[in-house]
Amino acid sequence: MTSRPAFPPPPGARAYPLRTSRGEFAVVDSSPSPEAGVEKRGVVLMLPGFTGSKEDFRLLHEPLAQRGYRVVAVDGRGQHESGGPLEDESAYAQRELARDVLAQAEALGGPVHLVGHSLGGQIARAAVLLDHSPFVSFTLVSSGPAEISVSQQQRVKLLRDALAVLSMAEVWEAIQAMGPPEEVGGPARGLGDQEQLRRRWLGHSPAQLLATGRQLCTEPDRVAELAAIPLPLHVLSGAHDDTWPVAILDDMALLLDAHRTVITGAEHSPNADQPLRTAHALADFWDGVGRM
Repeated sequence: MTSRPAFPPPPGARAYPLRTSRGEFAVVDSSPSPEAGVEKRGVVLMLPGFTGSKEDFRLLHEPLAQRGYRVVAVDGRGQHESGGPLEDESAYAQRELARDVLAQAEALGGPVHLVGHSLGGQIARAAVLLDHSPFVSFTLVSSGPAEISVSQQQRVKLLRDALAVLSMAEVWEAIQAMGPPEEVGGPARGLGDQEQLRRRWLGHSPAQLLATGRQLCTEPDRVAELAAIPLPLHVLSGAHDDTWPVAILDDMALLLDAHRTVITGAEHSPNADQPLRTAHALADFWDGVGRM
């Protein structure tokens, strides 16, 4: 864990290490304000995507707190401010990461609403398939049924090839040389300035990136398994997505009999592109779960 965070927590939130049976994980935690008279409606655990971090959800904290939800966004093992081996990829096997999620839910006192963005959705799905009892509902945000698109697999391969021969700092410089962040995307694009994003990148474990990048490119279709789990499901995405085409996400939602939300004006990261619309769509779904 870093002693000086790259990102200040959003208003009303605090950053701290969450102690679990599987170690400590860096989180940003926000709760409804008692002074505002907001009824507490539930607890949410949010998992970020590949090369991302808990800060990817920072624009959701305030609007969700106003709707009565405590939000705990977490850096997974080897992500940003959560520790993990630098060279041992076995620590980042999907089952190991899924067990981390179960431990995080247990530490929060469960049951919790589970949200996974992109890679975080695959890891969250693996956790639900191991044990769904700690969860009230499960939302997949821009996270599809199986492996990522061919074009994105090529981008991940480029990154993995670079990590095999360059240091993290050298890879960052190479990414910067490719063009402006809005065109390059990946770790160079996010909710923060380039120095914050650089510090976040350098906090990642190379072994975590190598292992999870491989998972993104080889994930099997587990929709049928998830459909058999007795949990309320939600598939949320932007109106355009290069990582999993929206039509594929539409089909997945139908097969899962899941609630489906498409956020207009958003792409692969609706939590960053349209945070208010995304927050209200999430809270509307959870409110409905509470009435079941």
